[in-house]
Amino acid sequence: MGNQYSQDDVQQILHLAIARQTHEQDDLSRAQLIEIADEMGFTPQELDEAEQAWLLRKDQIGLEEQFDQYRQQRLKQNGTKYLIVNGFLVALDLIAGGGLGFSLYIIVGWGLGLAMQGRRTYGLKGEEYDRRFQTWRRKRALKQSVDGIVNRILPASIS
Repeated sequence: MGNQYSQDDVQQILHLAIARQTHEQDDLSRAQLIEIADEMGFTPQELDEAEQAWLLRKDQIGLEEQFDQYRQQRLKQNGTKYLIVNGFLVALDLIAGGGLGFSLYIIVGWGLGLAMQGRRTYGLKGEEYDRRFQTWRRKRALKQSVDGIVNRILPASIS
């Protein structure tokens, strides 16, 4: 084993060492974090900056998880509507004419749209994902602002 380590190697080695040292503990206290950072030669300012960057990233990941859950829920709802409506249309077709007629066109057309939505839900990556995420985030923030305003106005008007 050589005497030189890349930054990535150092990070992985230290991560494993910290994980083994704290294996019996579930979490580290802030004091322990400060102590580890001090032993590694980090200034309090560097630690604070790293912690702030981590908090921002943690919030971002949480929002992305909510966005993914929202999209998956919409896909499930649309899939349920697809099954109910098309089941009804197939039943009508079978009762009226004894075979599949007009309902087949609806099943195929709507199914294609649903498949495309599934691809966008589970296969979206990169810039397109980021663009859709930002759009969802802005709509969510706007809805929360409007809800906040309405909640402040309604109690005042009820009194």
